[in-house]
Amino acid sequence: MDMPLSNIVIYLLTGARWTLLLSAIAFMGGGIGALLLLLLRYGRPRIGARFLHLYVGLFQGTPLLLQLFLVFFGLPLIRIDVPPIVAAGIALTLYASAFLAEIWRGCVDAVPRGQWDAGGALGLNFIMQMWDVILPQALRIAVPPTVGFLTQLVKATALASIVGITELTKSGQNVSNATFQPLVAYGIAALIYFAMCYPLTLCARLLERKLSQSR
Repeated sequence: MDMPLSNIVIYLLTGARWTLLLSAIAFMGGGIGALLLLLLRYGRPRIGARFLHLYVGLFQGTPLLLQLFLVFFGLPLIRIDVPPIVAAGIALTLYASAFLAEIWRGCVDAVPRGQWDAGGALGLNFIMQMWDVILPQALRIAVPPTVGFLTQLVKATALASIVGITELTKSGQNVSNATFQPLVAYGIAALIYFAMCYPLTLCARLLERKLSQSR
């Protein structure tokens, strides 16, 4: 079936909206989860370190596709029926929180131990040390790997099509099946992915430069 190029682009952009939505949900939810894991890791080192190691190992050691299946098919077993977008958002959030927690843990560990001691000498409690002393320094280190992971997360949302979400990759597949022009469909989809991810890289470089100048 012939389909005008403009219609193909519009249809793919419609699917890209779900890609961006899932990416935003996963990144914001994963960021909050990763921050809580870090607070547990450094606030209760004996328990938190073990829990973080187990949590990160679980989600980094299993395929994201399998995690999506477990959430999508597992929640109904405990009588929690959720739409596909919610199931995908939960799975991607858990996945993102594991990776971001490990990235940020390395950045926090890169801050010299003397900064912790200086905060303690000023009478700051743990939360104030983290918020006012440690995290601002770790942020300068964390920007490049965090944005690098975000671009990977945008592309990882393609797996959400498995649970019935018509995001960008699934939209490309639908166009390919309808028009028998896979090169056109997937080529345009690839350009849209590039248009979404490349500006993130540019913003990361700009932010990293500004943070370095303000040091």
